[in-house]
Amino acid sequence: MMRLLPNCSNKTMKIAKTIAELKSCLEDFGRDKTIGFVPTMGYLHDGHLALINEAQSQNDVTVVSIFVNPTQFAPGEDLDAYPRDFDRDSQLAEAAGTDLLFFPDPAEIYPTGASTFVEVEGDITKKLCGQSRPTHFKGVTTVINLLFNLIQPTRAYFGQKDAQQVAVIKKMIRDLHMSVEIIVCPIVREADGLALSSRNVFLNLAARDQALVLSQSLASAKALYGSGERSVKIIKAAIINQITTMPLAAIDYVDILDFETLADIETITSPALAAVAVRFGNTRLIDNIILIKR
Repeated sequence: MMRLLPNCSNKTMKIAKTIAELKSCLEDFGRDKTIGFVPTMGYLHDGHLALINEAQSQNDVTVVSIFVNPTQFAPGEDLDAYPRDFDRDSQLAEAAGTDLLFFPDPAEIYPTGASTFVEVEGDITKKLCGQSRPTHFKGVTTVINLLFNLIQPTRAYFGQKDAQQVAVIKKMIRDLHMSVEIIVCPIVREADGLALSSRNVFLNLAARDQALVLSQSLASAKALYGSGERSVKIIKAAIINQITTMPLAAIDYVDILDFETLADIETITSPALAAVAVRFGNTRLIDNIILIKR
């Protein structure tokens, strides 16, 4: 087990549990350094490690946060069940080149009496995941705003799998005139195509096998688009028809939207995002693909 290093006196990866320790570590690194920041909820996988590697290659200092953010979970969602393994995560983060790991308790981020939230309003947060999780993005933008304020990163790294989250955060940054640059990295998949997710651990063998229909249906959509089809209605129907062949699959949403704005479209004339969310039992998985003319 790694020990905490709040005084930052060691040259190995530093671990801060409090805001005071975080600020002390950042001061020790020097504010003239470029900071690459990777926010995570832990239970790290190769997708997270790809983000850390990218941040490490582009910045002087790499900061990773592990924080299962309670404000982005609605009552009845999987907050308590969300997988956690800090010892494992800390070892993986250090091996990937992390300089500072921020691992706060919820009370550190949301002190008693905290009642301030940052919310991006409009259709961008109401569609896709916002339809079934109406409070989710309010929690995401609040915690990301808090972390950005504390860490002051030069660049922040997110995966394309969370495409709507990325679009919402980019809008928050534009609206609030924040200076951080958002770097979006490709989806990392298992060899059979399943997008990596911390929630994959909850899939039993049957659900794991049937979950492959997500990437397969999106690949079929891409092939249909590549053959010249531009009707959103037709391509969506093809995705839905393929997913519903799996008896364990319960569709949350299937949609195709403008890639940059997430605006509704009927015909694909510019890069579009084909996105799906499907439940297999109690496990909700998301995936997406960009439809773009090559």
